[in-house]
Amino acid sequence: MREKEYLISAEKKAKSLFHSIKQEKLIRSGISENQLGDEIYKFASEMFGIKKYWHKRIVRTGENTVYPYKKNPKNLIIKENDILFLDFGPIFNNWEADIGRTYVLGNDSYKLKLLYDVEECWQIARNHFIKKKNITASEMYYYVEKLANERSWNFGNEHCGHLIGKFPHENIKGEKVTSYLHPENHTILKNQKKINFFWILEIHFVDYEKKIGGFYEQLLL
Repeated sequence: MREKEYLISAEKKAKSLFHSIKQEKLIRSGISENQLGDEIYKFASEMFGIKKYWHKRIVRTGENTVYPYKKNPKNLIIKENDILFLDFGPIFNNWEADIGRTYVLGNDSYKLKLLYDVEECWQIARNHFIKKKNITASEMYYYVEKLANERSWNFGNEHCGHLIGKFPHENIKGEKVTSYLHPENHTILKNQKKINFFWILEIHFVDYEKKIGGFYEQLLL
C-alpha cells in the first residue's frame, strides 16, 4: 500500500525535525510562542527544506496549553519551569505529517507526570485500537477520554484525531464529523472499503484548575 508508505516516510522526517528542534535547544524560556514558531519555521526550511504546512503551526505554553487546536489564544512568553507543546503539520513530497509533542522546562513533577501520561496513553490507546477489530471513531474517542479521567485529567478537545493523507487534504472540510475521531462518528476505523483512509490519534490531557495541558499526536497505525 503505497499511501501508507508515503505517510510513514513523511512522519519519520517530521520526527527528525522535532528531534533536531530539541537537540538544537530552540525550546527555551524568555521568548514568545510566536518567536519560537518563527525560529522553528526558519530552521525547518534551512535544515529540512520544509516550505509548506497543511495546518496552522502551533506553539502553546503555560495556560495556553489547555486550548484545543481551533482556538487562537494570546501570544505568551515561555517562562522558566513552563510546560509547552508543539503541533506542526509539515508536508514532504505532497504527503502530510502531523506531529505533536510536549516539553517541560525544569523539574516540576506534576508537569512531568502530564508529559509522561500523554505519551504513555497514546501507546495504550494505539494498542486498544490494534486489538479491537471493529472499533469505531466514537468508541476510540470515549476510550481516550476514559484514559484521561483514570489519571485525573480532563480530555481537552471535542475529538481525539482526524484523517490525514495527500496534500491538499480533501477529506477534512470544516467541522465535518466523519473526518474526526469524534463521539458522533460511528465509522468503523478499519473498514476495508476505506483502506486508503489513515488516522492521526491525538492525546490532549488538561488540568483546567492549574491551567496546564499536555499534547501528543502521530499516525495511528
